Amino acid sequence: MSDLKIAVMGAAGRMGRELIATIHAQNGCVVAGGAEPEGSQALGRDLGELAGVGTLGVTVTSDAAALMTEVDAIVDFTSPAASVAFAAMAADAGIIHIIGTTGFEEEHEAAIAKAAKNATIVKAGNMSLGVNLIVEMTRKIAEALDEDFDIEVLEMHHKHKVDAPSGTALMLGQAAAEGRGVDLKARSVRVRDGMTGARKAGDIGFATLRGGSVVGEHSVIFAGQGERVVISHVATDRGIFARGAVKAALWARDREPGLYAMKHVLGL
Repeated sequence: MSDLKIAVMGAAGRMGRELIATIHAQNGCVVAGGAEPEGSQALGRDLGELAGVGTLGVTVTSDAAALMTEVDAIVDFTSPAASVAFAAMAADAGIIHIIGTTGFEEEHEAAIAKAAKNATIVKAGNMSLGVNLIVEMTRKIAEALDEDFDIEVLEMHHKHKVDAPSGTALMLGQAAAEGRGVDLKARSVRVRDGMTGARKAGDIGFATLRGGSVVGEHSVIFAGQGERVVISHVATDRGIFARGAVKAALWARDREPGLYAMKHVLGL
């Protein structure tokens, strides 16, 4: 079987460069392209030189649609609006689209689901193996413990992150809601300030911290009377997200079009 040809969207960003290096080092796939918006200083640059892995003979383009006709898959950690546009292009090209972008609104989710009728899309708020394991653990614990245990999701990221709560925190909150059999939108509490009154039983709280260069830290706290159950994940290297995304792209090869999650990739 020939190597999977993968292009990186947002190739000049921190995650883009990490993805290029990871794809280059992984057996079974090859860096086949990269895209940046018009006006980017990276246009025309060699992707390998951008990522510090040597010259690859493949340069950055601004024509994402044309690029998708030449590759088997794209990997995308960009922005919600860009990811939606890329999903439509991937559907037109009938290729794989791996989405690690966070911060989607309902209309974005609907557009991606529509694109998945013709593209094989793997989408996750976090691509790491460890995070996806604690997501499943959160669902099971929430199912086992009743409303006597209050659920709080705590997350911290670097000061440059623009969305809150993080996509991973929302994944964990959704897993907790599914375990409890409730609607997360109806039961989530995102902000507490001033005289809020006592905590309502069954709510799922979120707390967001931002600062420094923190890659990502997440905890789910189940607080009962006289005891707490806490599960946590600490990311110290962005490489875990890139490795998960490349694993997802290789898994998606020859899969039918549809919208998949990392739990499918990992067999959870």
